[in-house]
Amino acid sequence: MHHVLCVAAALSLASFAAEPAYCLSPANTPARCQVQAVTFEGWKAEELSNEWVRVTLVPQLGGRVMQVQFGGHDYLFVNAKYKGKYIPPIEAGKRWINYGGDKLWPMPEGHEDAEHWPGPVSDVLDDGEYNFRTISEESKCTVRLEGPADSATGLQFSREITVEGSSPKISFHAEVKNASNHVIRWSVQSVTQYNTADAEDGTHYNHSFWAFSPTNPQSAFIDGFHVRNGLADDPSFAVTDGLFTLHWLYLENEVWLDANAGWIAIVDDASQFGIVERYKYAETAEYPGRASVIFYKNGAALALDSDGMPRLRDSDPQRAPYYMEAELNSPMVHLEPGSSFTFDTQWYPVRSDKGIKSVSELGVVEAPLVAVLKSDGLHLSGRFGIFFPGELIAQVFDKRGGKQEKSLGKTDPLHTVQLDQTIAITPNAARVSLHLIGERGTDLGVIGEAVVGRPGKDS
Repeated sequence: MHHVLCVAAALSLASFAAEPAYCLSPANTPARCQVQAVTFEGWKAEELSNEWVRVTLVPQLGGRVMQVQFGGHDYLFVNAKYKGKYIPPIEAGKRWINYGGDKLWPMPEGHEDAEHWPGPVSDVLDDGEYNFRTISEESKCTVRLEGPADSATGLQFSREITVEGSSPKISFHAEVKNASNHVIRWSVQSVTQYNTADAEDGTHYNHSFWAFSPTNPQSAFIDGFHVRNGLADDPSFAVTDGLFTLHWLYLENEVWLDANAGWIAIVDDASQFGIVERYKYAETAEYPGRASVIFYKNGAALALDSDGMPRLRDSDPQRAPYYMEAELNSPMVHLEPGSSFTFDTQWYPVRSDKGIKSVSELGVVEAPLVAVLKSDGLHLSGRFGIFFPGELIAQVFDKRGGKQEKSLGKTDPLHTVQLDQTIAITPNAARVSLHLIGERGTDLGVIGEAVVGRPGKDS
């Protein structure tokens, strides 16, 4: 373990919500991570960790990521029914053994022909034993999971997972190979099951669980999304100012989006822990069913009994546990025998609430930056969740392009930034740009910008 520098938030110029103090690594101390073998819920597992996150993998279970922990908060669903168990595909038959966690699946799904995956089903892609090896460790930890070839689809999956020492960011580099002797055509999706049970009482669901995705302004779907299964008027769904919101309710449903913004966000408003998943959208590519993003809610569903009368199916949490799937799809790709394609995604654990407005490369915006020039200085306000540790710097420009810089204090990903601060500045300030400076002095980019307003005029 390396030493950390503790800085009291009260000493900084900005106000940071929640906790009174936080710790940052000194700039001259290399940030480190590690890979180690662990036991997780009875399984043999591997863990990637740094001072921010723990990522737990179980190679035996189809190379699954079984849990991600950030600030003591667990994100993923782990099915209590199968804890510590492993049922090989040959024993499972056509059953689906839902262990939970995160994995790779083929798309499209269905039973129409050999170009559709008849999943979810226990097969070597979903439940085969994956080989595990460590590629790098210390300042950057990368591991590789290699799965067996599937004769039915012709696919072979592998995935490299990286945790660096300097932030909670988790990177996934998936490789999809044609292991057959003929041309195949598939998409691959990351399928992440988030835990939606109440943290205090697991017999109830979390009524404060949310998911977000910007809609495509040129969407092929009415209202920017398409309800594939379940109630078309499910009250879980809404679109406001181009942002699709899902407020999790215990109703089974699957909704598809042709989203092109490159991010989704998952938020537990009760604990104010969130996670952002990022991806690259290919504008001219074909996506399975046009969907780049899919959300699936597990839960009760309306069905007809043998007398043709409606009833609720699987309304017992023992039969239909509390979880939601967030699925990111790659484009459809033709693969010649022996060839492969890659699919890269990233996760950013972050502190956030349901008030999320947008996502940048550096964090989430809950209240945009506002700058108002007053008699005692320039007042700055805004609320942000930050992906990386560092220092916030306000760059203030006057009408002639002159620039002044003011430090707004240190920050780290475990603390929401609540700006409510007046800084001394020249009265001809015209524009403010809020930058995040990394621990080693690198300008990581802009988290917010604002035109300076005047009381009674612009504000």
